[in-house]
Amino acid sequence: MYEDLRKAVCEANIELHKQDLVIYSWGNVSGIDRKAGVVAIKPSGVPYDEMTPEKIVLVDLEGKVVEGGLKPSSDTATHLELYKNFYAIGGICHAHSMSATIWAQAGREIPCFGTTHADYFYGPVPVTEPLTEDEIKEEYELNTGRIIVRRFAELNPMRMPAVLVAGHGPFTWGSSDKAAVETMVVLEEIATMAIDTLMINPNQPQISQALLDKHYFRKHGETAYYGQKDDSKEKM
Repeated sequence: MYEDLRKAVCEANIELHKQDLVIYSWGNVSGIDRKAGVVAIKPSGVPYDEMTPEKIVLVDLEGKVVEGGLKPSSDTATHLELYKNFYAIGGICHAHSMSATIWAQAGREIPCFGTTHADYFYGPVPVTEPLTEDEIKEEYELNTGRIIVRRFAELNPMRMPAVLVAGHGPFTWGSSDKAAVETMVVLEEIATMAIDTLMINPNQPQISQALLDKHYFRKHGETAYYGQKDDSKEKM
């Protein structure tokens, strides 16, 4: 069962590797079938060049393996906590890409310096608070998900589809597993741009609210006009 979900999640994990955002077996991508309550996720520790749809593990929202002979990713509990709280998302991606992880290790949000950033993220990319010693010792992966959810108490996860976990690395999400990987690619690009911007001008201010609004909302939401109109229904 769930062959299409497994295939899509396998392809998304392979794409993450092709984009040079992970090395060895680092990182993971998952996707969810909301109606069935089933999540497909990368198996723990399996190299990307050995990935096949059959190796993708299926779990329910409580983490119980539904199908698959391998252990799911060690980050599964983090993914499940996000799916339980961010109801509109359909896919999640985690990586240790260089530039985004540098910001996470520094414990700093990524400022919105330009329109490339604003096309995908509505404002600075947030960073979580550090985990406490107790949160690290007990249910570490679940608590990682919880601190992300806490950080988004006043943020819209669909307008800000990324977070930096302090001292750890980035997580991204989207309407699908494919969208989550695309967001990770863009996150790494704008993270690099931000580092280089501050090297050239340490006092560079963020873009204006007007420019942020223009670039974000021309691609997202009811007033979006970027791209081609889907008039297929009108032709039927």
